[in-house]
Amino acid sequence: MSKVISVVNQKGGVGKTTTAVNLSACLANVGSHVLIVDLDPQGNASSGLQMKAGSRTVYEALLGQCALKDAVTHTLQKHLDGAPTDIRMAGAELELAGMEKREFCLKEALAPIRGDYDYILIDCPPSLGLITVNALAAADSVLIPIQCEYYALEGVSSLINTINRIKKSINPHLETEGVVLTMFDGRTNLSLQVAAEVKKHFKNKVFSSVIPRNVRLGEAPSHGLPIHLYDPKSAGAEAYSSLARELIKRNRK
Repeated sequence: MSKVISVVNQKGGVGKTTTAVNLSACLANVGSHVLIVDLDPQGNASSGLQMKAGSRTVYEALLGQCALKDAVTHTLQKHLDGAPTDIRMAGAELELAGMEKREFCLKEALAPIRGDYDYILIDCPPSLGLITVNALAAADSVLIPIQCEYYALEGVSSLINTINRIKKSINPHLETEGVVLTMFDGRTNLSLQVAAEVKKHFKNKVFSSVIPRNVRLGEAPSHGLPIHLYDPKSAGAEAYSSLARELIKRNRK
């Protein structure tokens, strides 16, 4: 049975999709069978991995119009499958609102294929709406990317409150997988201060692997490649490979 991890932060621009894409690809690169589910209407994970969307996407699966396996496609990375989305996902909140058990639509869609993968990563939209609630209801744990910039912790309390509410009312088994620091620049006092503040706040939940500010990470999505295929020797590739190894090690304990 796979572990389902929702990559979530309602703030935009924190490296959420970058983390979902590159962590899933690096997990697959070391032999894990991985599925990445794109729940963000912007579809950046879909384009960033060249997911070849057919007539079915996560949108149809979420609304019960097809099985999720019918939306799953292969990526260029061996052992990594993807479930793409498109802009129609932006309207899914309204359509889900009138459905029974609307918080569990994704969980029910994932159930038949959970046994096919070691890890399922969900790239959430930058909001705390019904789509993100579905991701949290379906997940075993939450991975929170936090950028090493001013106002880094702004809004995190809202996210933690939402996670706690989901845990109390919908998904009592939901855990915090960890916090990953992104856009880190060790040359600046600000990055060091933010890292210290995040570690003070989240303690041992912060991953040792830190994602640096890296030009190659920004370039990779335009080529439709994860960072370790685009530039395997870059600092970004080394960081996400390290994060994948750390995640696997944590889950072996």
